[in-house]
Amino acid sequence: MAELQFQAEVEPQLLNGDDLNEEREEADASESVKKKRRKKKRSRITAPAGTNEAEGDGEAGGVGDVTKQLEQQTLEDKERAEDGEEDGDEGENSAGKKKRKKKKKKGLKGQTDPPSVPICELYPNGDFPKGEECEYPPSKDGRSAAWRTTSEEKRALDRANEEMWNDFRQAAEAHRQVRAYVMSWIKPGMTMIEICEKLEDCSRRLIKEDGLKAGLAFPTGCSINHCAAHYTPNAGDPTVLRYDDVCKIDFGTHINGRIIDCAFTVTFNPKYDRLLEAVRDATNTGIRFAGIDVRLCDVGETIQEVMESYEVEIDGKTYQVKPVRNLNGHSIGQYRIHSGKTVPIVKGGEATRMEEGEAYAIETFGSTGRGAVHDDMECSHYMKNFNVGHVPIRFLFSPHRPVLYVFICWLSSTFSLLPRAKHLLNVINENFGTLAFCRRWLDRLGESKYLMALKNLCDLGIIDPYPPLCDIKGSYTAQYEHTILLRPTYKEVVSRGDDY
Repeated sequence: MAELQFQAEVEPQLLNGDDLNEEREEADASESVKKKRRKKKRSRITAPAGTNEAEGDGEAGGVGDVTKQLEQQTLEDKERAEDGEEDGDEGENSAGKKKRKKKKKKGLKGQTDPPSVPICELYPNGDFPKGEECEYPPSKDGRSAAWRTTSEEKRALDRANEEMWNDFRQAAEAHRQVRAYVMSWIKPGMTMIEICEKLEDCSRRLIKEDGLKAGLAFPTGCSINHCAAHYTPNAGDPTVLRYDDVCKIDFGTHINGRIIDCAFTVTFNPKYDRLLEAVRDATNTGIRFAGIDVRLCDVGETIQEVMESYEVEIDGKTYQVKPVRNLNGHSIGQYRIHSGKTVPIVKGGEATRMEEGEAYAIETFGSTGRGAVHDDMECSHYMKNFNVGHVPIRFLFSPHRPVLYVFICWLSSTFSLLPRAKHLLNVINENFGTLAFCRRWLDRLGESKYLMALKNLCDLGIIDPYPPLCDIKGSYTAQYEHTILLRPTYKEVVSRGDDY
């Protein structure tokens, strides 16, 4: 009450301030406006409260309040007009800036929860977040590669390929957001089909799937325990994720065929933490050691040395972590997940060198078993042979090629299956090209009764099957993987995130 009364006494001086000079009015304008606004709020709150003062004043009090409000409004309008006249063009510019800021805020979109806004809409200017940029390691004779970061020639080469790097970065940002989303809900008790479909639905939204221009690069791998890679559930698979499982989540995204191949391991029981640490450390070591002119065999030797330095204790038994010797990292080409070069994770690999401008998937697998995998379980992953290209299937089935014709008839028992294989190949060409796919994705496209046709295409070498790869039963395997770009200036770990 005392505060309100004090303001009522002071206000007439402000309102009737004929003796106040103009300089003081300009200096105190902003402060007085703030005071008046506060007073307005207080009067609105207190007036309806039924105080003695309001009741006692009656009609006179009501007229007085209205008068005060009108006077305050007049003063504020006058001050605004004076400020506008004094500032002139400057005032107009500042107002314009305010308006532009509002528009900018309106235009920018934030990601939703769950994620649904495509990455290209989150970054409408096409400037996508970069991965981790690292200097190349020094050569064996001790020469530093730091000169690449300042060389004008290398910078120009880097800029010339900026469009390609941006495609990788857009796909990588989608991967980061999808995997963060997956970690927020994945839990024991979920079926593997549920996990994969939920992940893939989110990935399709964020990458803004568009035929072969943008989409998923390969099926979601969710290999469990002794199964190290290439497992994704087929329709009807009842497998459920359990608390004691070690699950490798391996999925890819692409923009214009620029593929991000990135994987991590999910566990719920802390007894596997040391196994995951060993594999993560080995992957990061491989990434650090990789670079232009580095021999692939040297990368593998370094990875093996780090991984085998770890021991893990699981259920009272101690294991040395072994690298899975017949699984490798690999170079990545456009629309080609394995483009020819392999990055071993044990010593004794190829002496081929990494080259400027290449992209690589650096991935390591650690196992408590034999450290070697073999084909096992039902096949789910398939991919068109890159070297086959777009050879028309009618060419292969031509009766003018009698040996092949007889061979095909022997495989399929009857020529009536051949048109079905032709149709299936057309579906694969249109939807996947030379990217990997799985049976669930054929089901999603409405295909049915395609297994015999798919077998024919595999037997002919047009499609290659990739069955699950498993170590001995009872063992545990873990995986970590990143995609790196060997740019002319920097090595960019493009898929790097806050998680790993």
